[in-house]
Order: sequence, then C-alpha cells, then structure tokens
Amino acid sequence: MEYKKINNLLGWLCFAVASITYILTLEPSVSFWDCGEFISCAYRLQVAHQPGYPVFAMLGKMFSLLSMGDNAKVPYFTNMGSAIASGATIMFLFWTITALAKKLVVDKTGEAIDQSRMILIMGAGLVGALAFTYTDTFWFSAVETIVFALSSLCTAVVFWAILKWDAHADEPGADRWLIFIAYVIGLSIGIHLLNLLTIPAIAIVYYFRRHKNVHVGSAIGAVLIGLLILVFVQYGIRGYTIEIAAYFDLFFVNTLGLGFWSGAFFFFLVIITVLVAGIWYSIKYQKPLLNLAFLCVAFTYFGYSSFAYIPIRATANPDLNNSHPDNAFILYGYLNRVQYGENPLLYGQYFDAKVVDQTEGNTIYRKGKTKYEDAGKKENYVYDHTTLFPRMYSNEGQDPQFYRQWLHMGDTDVPNGWDNFRWAVSWQIYQMYVRYFLWNFVGRYNDQDGQQTMGGFHGYADGDWTTGIFDGAKHLPKSVVGGPKIPGQGIQLGNTYTPLYALPLIIGLFGCVYHFQRKKRDALVVLLLFFFTGLAIVLYVNQPSIQPRERDYSYVGSFYAFAIWIGLGVVALAELIRIKINPQGAAIGATAICLLAAPVLLASTEWKDHDRSTKMTPHDMAYNYLISCPLNAILFTYGDNDTYSLWYDQEVEGIRPDVRIVNLSLFTGDWYIRQMQGRMNKSAPLPITMPYDKYKEGVRDVIYFDDKKIPEPVEVKEIFDFITSDNRATQVQYQSGDWGNYLPTKNFKITVNPDDVLKNHVITPDQKDRLAPAIVWKFTSNYVTKENLAMLDILAHNNWVRPICFTTTIGQENLIGLQPYLYKEGFTYHLIPFQPDTTTRDQLGKTNSLVMYDNMMNKFKYGEFKTAKYLDHESTTMFYPVMLSTFYDLAAGLIKDGHPDMALKVLHKCDQEMPDINPGLEVVDRKIFMAKTAYQLHDIILGNKFLNSVDDYLTDQLDYNYSLMQSNAGDVNQQIVQYGISFMNGMADVTAENHQTAFNNKLKAQIKDYETKFASILQRGQ
Repeated sequence: MEYKKINNLLGWLCFAVASITYILTLEPSVSFWDCGEFISCAYRLQVAHQPGYPVFAMLGKMFSLLSMGDNAKVPYFTNMGSAIASGATIMFLFWTITALAKKLVVDKTGEAIDQSRMILIMGAGLVGALAFTYTDTFWFSAVETIVFALSSLCTAVVFWAILKWDAHADEPGADRWLIFIAYVIGLSIGIHLLNLLTIPAIAIVYYFRRHKNVHVGSAIGAVLIGLLILVFVQYGIRGYTIEIAAYFDLFFVNTLGLGFWSGAFFFFLVIITVLVAGIWYSIKYQKPLLNLAFLCVAFTYFGYSSFAYIPIRATANPDLNNSHPDNAFILYGYLNRVQYGENPLLYGQYFDAKVVDQTEGNTIYRKGKTKYEDAGKKENYVYDHTTLFPRMYSNEGQDPQFYRQWLHMGDTDVPNGWDNFRWAVSWQIYQMYVRYFLWNFVGRYNDQDGQQTMGGFHGYADGDWTTGIFDGAKHLPKSVVGGPKIPGQGIQLGNTYTPLYALPLIIGLFGCVYHFQRKKRDALVVLLLFFFTGLAIVLYVNQPSIQPRERDYSYVGSFYAFAIWIGLGVVALAELIRIKINPQGAAIGATAICLLAAPVLLASTEWKDHDRSTKMTPHDMAYNYLISCPLNAILFTYGDNDTYSLWYDQEVEGIRPDVRIVNLSLFTGDWYIRQMQGRMNKSAPLPITMPYDKYKEGVRDVIYFDDKKIPEPVEVKEIFDFITSDNRATQVQYQSGDWGNYLPTKNFKITVNPDDVLKNHVITPDQKDRLAPAIVWKFTSNYVTKENLAMLDILAHNNWVRPICFTTTIGQENLIGLQPYLYKEGFTYHLIPFQPDTTTRDQLGKTNSLVMYDNMMNKFKYGEFKTAKYLDHESTTMFYPVMLSTFYDLAAGLIKDGHPDMALKVLHKCDQEMPDINPGLEVVDRKIFMAKTAYQLHDIILGNKFLNSVDDYLTDQLDYNYSLMQSNAGDVNQQIVQYGISFMNGMADVTAENHQTAFNNKLKAQIKDYETKFASILQRGQ
C-alpha cells in the first residue's frame, strides 16, 4: 500500500482512538469554571466575557442542536464538540510528525520508501500523537466545553499546513497554503489568541524554504520578522483596527451628526478598498510577494470578521451580555480586556513602590443617547521604585505578602533586581510552567492546587510532579498513593496519583537531541513553536501572584510541540537498535517499546483521573444554589464557580428562571446595573431606582467615607438619597476642582414593617415574635463602589417584596456587614429581619432550620458525589467541605430549634450522600463536630464512623511526616503535626464524654506515641 494512503488511514485511526477516548470520558453535564458561561452563550448565542469567542460560540450552537430539544443534553453535545476537535488535533499531530519523520528517514524527495522506513515513520506518528492524546492537560480540556480544545485544533492545522506548504513550495499555486494559514489564524482569534504564537515558527519555515544563503544572522532576522508579523496581527489587525474605527465613529457621530457605527463602517470600507487596490496593483504589475502579503492580510480579516457577531448580539440584549459592546469604543475595550488592567512588561514598578506623580491619559468615551460622551481621563502613574523587566509589581490583595513569603524576605526588606530575577525563575518559570510540563511527561502526585507549595525530593507537595521511581521509599500517605476501595463509593483515595517514571520525557528528549543532530532547521522550527507557546507566554502575561486556578491549559501548545519529539524519539531509538538488528526489526522494536513507554503508560495511568463520565457535581451544586432561594429571589454571587454553572442551569435547562442572579464582580459595571434594571427570563427587573445618568461610567465610580460623627444609625434610603444627590450641598470639592458625593456615616438601618415581612412570606406567622424593629448594621468599607451603590439601592427600595440572598461561598467582604441578619436556607444566606442572636459566635452558621431541612432533604441533588469514579479539585476541596458545613449547620440549627429527630436524619443523609474522603484538615474539623453531634443524638455507630474516618486520615498523615522526620526534618509539615495531634486530643475528649472506652484508649495511646515522636516540633509550636 502506498505511503499516502497508509498515512491518511493511520491519521484517521488516531482521530478515532482519541475521539472515542474523549467521548467515553466526557463530563455528561456542565463543568466548573468558564464552561457554564460558554455553554449558555453558545446555546442562546450570547456574549461571553472578554475578549469574546464568536467562532467558538457559533460552533457550540451547532453541536447543541444535536440535543434534539432535550436541554439537559446540551452540555453533553457541546462537550462532544471539544472531544471531536481534540480528536482532530491528534490526527493533524500524527500527520505533522510523519512529515517531519519522513524528512529524517528519507534522504531524497520522491525516493521510494521501503517497508522498514514506512514502519518507522508511521510508528513515530502513532507514538507521538497517541502519547499527546493521553497527556494530563490536553485530556482535561478535551472533555468539557472550553476554548482550548478548538484552539489546539487551530494550532495543529496551522502547523501542519506550513509543513504541507514546505513540501510543495516549488509547485505552482503552493502559496495557497499560506493564504489558508492566514485565514485560519484570523478565525482562531474568534476562539483564542494562543494560535497567533505559531507565527514565528511559520516565518522561519518560510525563510528556510525560500532563502538559499541561510546563516545565523539572517535566521535571527527571520524570527524577528515573524515577531513583527505577530505584533501586526495582534495589535494592528485585532486591536488598532477597532480603535481607529472607534475614532472614525467619534468624528462621524459627534461632528457630522450621523448614527452610531457610521464612522466605523466607513473605516471598514477604507480597509476593504486598500486591500482590493493592493491586490489589483500586485497582479497588474506582477509583484507576487506583495500579492501574497495583501491576500494574507485580506484572509486574516475574513477570519477576524467573525467578531461582527459580538456587537450584533450585544445590540439584541441577550441575558448574558458581558460589557454590552454595542458601540466601537466599548468593543475596543472589550477585545483588549481593558477592564482587567495591564501588567507592566519591559519597565515598571516594584510591589512596594509609592505613587509620586500622576498624569492624565487618553479620554474615555461612553455611548450617550445620540453622541459619545466624555467619561473622564485614564490615569497614568509615576512610581518611586521601578525596574527593567518588572516581575514583582502587584500591590493588590495578598500579592506583596506572597512575594515576601515565597522569597523568604523580611517585612521591611526592599525588593531589588536579584529578588525580581529569583521570583521570575522560581515562581513564574518553574512553578507556573516547568511544573506543568513535568506533570504531563514525568508524573504528578495529585490534582490539588500546588501554586503555593514547592515540593522537594524527600517529601511530596500538592500539585507537584513526581517520577514515581523513588516514591516507594518515601512512605507516601494513602491519601496520595491510594488505599483499599471503600464499598459503595466510586472515588478512591489516591485517584489522581499518576507516576509516569519520566519515560515520555526521556523519549521526547532523546527525539529532540536526535532531531537537532540530523535536521537542525526542522528542529529549530519545533523549538520555536515550543518556546513561543510556552515560556514566551510566561514572559508576556507576567502573572502577578497566586491565580484563581492552575494555569497549565495556557501552555498546551508547548506540550503539543514536545509530543512531536516524543514521536521522533522512535526514529532515534530505532537508529540505536539498528546497530544490533536489521532495519525492519529495529523499526518494529522501537515502535513497540515507545508505544508501551508513552501512550500505553499514559492511558493506563491517566484514565482514572480523567474519566468524568459519572460526575455531576457542577450541575447539581448550581441546582442546589437555585433551589435554596425562595420564589423571585435576588441571589448575589461573586466567584466563577458560584455563578457560571448557575447561569447554565437557568439559561439552558430553565431551572428556577424566577431567581435573579447578580454577580457582584460584574455589578461594578454600569452596563450590568442597567441590564439588571430589565426583565430576564421570568425574573422581574431589580428594584434599582437610579437613572442611568447617576451611575454611568465616570459618575460615582467610588464614593469615599467622610465621618460626620452622626450618633444614631441612619435609614439606608436616606443615605442612598444623600450619596446619589446632585445637590452641591451634599458633595465635597476635590483638589482637582471636581465635585463628588461622600458617605457621611457607616451606621445603617432599615426600619422593619412586620406587615410587609409577613405579606411577602419572608417569615411564617409563628416566627413573628422574633422580628426586630429594624435591621441595624455597620457598613464595612471605607468607600462605596458601584456594586455597593446598586446593592444599597435595592435594600432601600425592595420593601421585602423580593427575598435577598447571598451564596454561602461568597466572600464576607461582599456581605457589607449584614451577617447578623443572614440565615442559611441551604446553599444560600437569606436576609431575614430577626432580632440578632448575640449568643452565636458564628453568625454565618445560623439557619432558618425548617426551610433548610425541606431544601436539603427533599429538594437537593448531590451530584453523584458518592458514586462518581472521579471528583475534581473543586468538588473535593471547595464543595465537599461546603456540603459538610451545610449538613452540620442544619443539624445544629435543628437541635437548637427543638427538632433532634430531624437533626439525626440530616446526619444520616450526609453519610448516605457524601463520600468518606478527607481532602484536608478543614474537613477533619467538620467531621469531629459531626461526630460530637451524632453522639449527642445517641447514634454511637455514626459518631464512631465519623471519628474512625478522621483517625485513619490523621494517623496516615502523622506516620508519613514521621518518616520524613527520619530522613529530612526540614520537609515535615509542622501544621499537620500540630493540628493533627490537637484534633486527636479533641477526639479523645469527645469519646471520653460519650463513654467510648476502647476508642478513647486507642486515641490516648496514639497521642502519647506521636507526642513522643514529635516532641521537638510540639515544643517549638508552644
């Protein structure tokens, strides 16, 4: 069979194997993080967060139609879209590897390929492609609705296409491949910007093929030209096109009096005219290079034109309409992620720098009724402590503290250039790239977030890499390597321990070295792809500090490039084996060895922690949030994981459309407040009374506290009227000459009308005696930001008509001091005007117990938590502790309210629905409290079960740390030791109080043993 046919068939075989793998392990519903938003925006063609993903949304819509009207199946089919795109990526990777392997194996173009070389080339393709199929990062994105699967396909297609051009560059019409590449690059901008990073590698391929006198200087020049093309596409075509169009629009609208978009359309016509004229000129005067350049730019614009989707859909006012980019200026800010700010790249401040001066930048424009309006000026700051190539620059939140902690700096130490370099290497490059690379090709301890912990060769750290070779001597805990399977429970301990013995890495390095020895130019092309899709991203993005999640998915293109070398490792190994045996035997042997050492090993090791086929946690946790809300509630959320999956449940499946979800991180935008003033699904407009002019961009962005020593609490309505008044008597004048409102007091109150509270079913009639005459609280911030302003508007004018709720996972700073009046009713806090309970230390543990009981026992879903084969990091470390707290708080609340029999049913429900896992000390603490409550309710068996689970976990951890102490005391986790023994003492007290003599004696013996073993650590702790 001829080479081309075998190559095509095996490429499609790789597609089939990969696609079947991903379809079998698909998450059947919505996943955590951005997936809920992406599915919702694809299903209803809405506008997702910056910088927008129009091509992804339109393709997602196509796959969603396969659900045939069953909306609960929509995410399964959009997830399948990622699976198929990922399968196609593997197919193009196979063809890329065989193209490069062929150049290594076949000496002359057109030379006949004998059987041994055919086996070698195809073996290389199979090993590299199938190895990448089962790598951790790529597989993770392949089974959920996320942009990175389709973005990887664009990268694979573009890199494959440049090799096709390279193979046919001397043939007539070969440059059509370059035009095709330009079109795919333009399309890929509507998926994700990562694909642009292939441009330098494409440029060097073109240089090597078209230039006869290749030398180092000109090669560097070619790379620089590739970078300039990258900059032109990223900033010229993608960025400045819209910015210049916006200023054209400003002139046409504000000066000529025409409608919005008139100037932008005129500018687009200018671009079209220039491109058409350039193409005509290049054809007429026979300038092929100029013709190619104009065609490539034109086709990049064709692909990029998918972004017309954004303003078209924004103007249609869908429910999800991030930033409402319905005009050219907002569209420019949207595409350039202006709201996220900019990280300094080549020059900037240190984190301890002080602002010594500030200057006005460009004017900020907003859309008015008929014209663009001046919304103020951008502010540019001058700092007193700056450096070239700033890496430690952020002074926000906990970033300064983390810099000092990571680099072991004192509180008063001044960061310098050496500190800046150490941070860049140890955290940005190693911790946030190299560690991810090693996860994929060396092995991984678990899937926990390991950003803040750097492991060593003696002990393990969460989220760290491991070969697994020496782990047997480390006495690793069962929580890492696994223990006996628990009957009736899907998830197992050590489910995410994936040692790969560094075999894929070794094969890849072997292939890389061999590639450079035999084909330096081709190897350099792969190296450029590897660098620009890996370390170049690290340097460009310049992440400030701890991220909301691990960021390995950003570097999947780099891992793709390394997989090429894994494939070429087969050729290198065959070359080595051929010394002893014939070429055909060497080819078969090398292929077999590498298949076992890479794809087979990866598949067998990684499958258990990528099989999401039984996981429903994100869907059901979102369902529980919504079900926890009373009818027509206003639900305030904040983070991605307590918002995006809720959007999915509402927007796609139509669950609780009466609830208005309000994301407080978006509530800072005037567009979002305005959107909340309209109807959405079956939810009436929010009671926000402010007209747009009172909160539009540049107006009341922040209102500062100026204490006027008002002795008594003031009605929220009075405060709101004062801080939104345009009367100069209610304002202060700043040094700039501008006037602004101020907050005169932090002591707020809302007088309670019992009739309103009862009429609107906030409470039941038998709870009336618990009502407070007024809600009185202290505002917790020194300034009122736009989301606070809108929230105060709601509080002032709601009159208890709509229930006001907050998710239980929201940050306390977002509760603005209302904690004494917040009561759990499941996954939400409900604002209820009961008299404050001053006897309760944990104000957020209070429950409206009977309502919460009905929700949790009769309405909640539990995400197949107990039977799922795999639970991800968010399920085990975020929602599992939340679930335990929710069960415990309900049981405690029922006991307090005189319902002990119901409280015991709650504890049994927890045991029935929740897996017996211990992700950390936070869970240990909760289980001890639950055991104590079970004993209190006279269920000795259940109490012992909780404590036995905790005891097994603590002894496992303490024994491991003792083994570390024997070899390297510096690796001992002192927190685990101190808290572990402290918890054991607490368990001993609980068992003694409840007459569990045998258990108590066991615990006392353990405590005595561990106190002896860890005496030095315990003394230091004291």
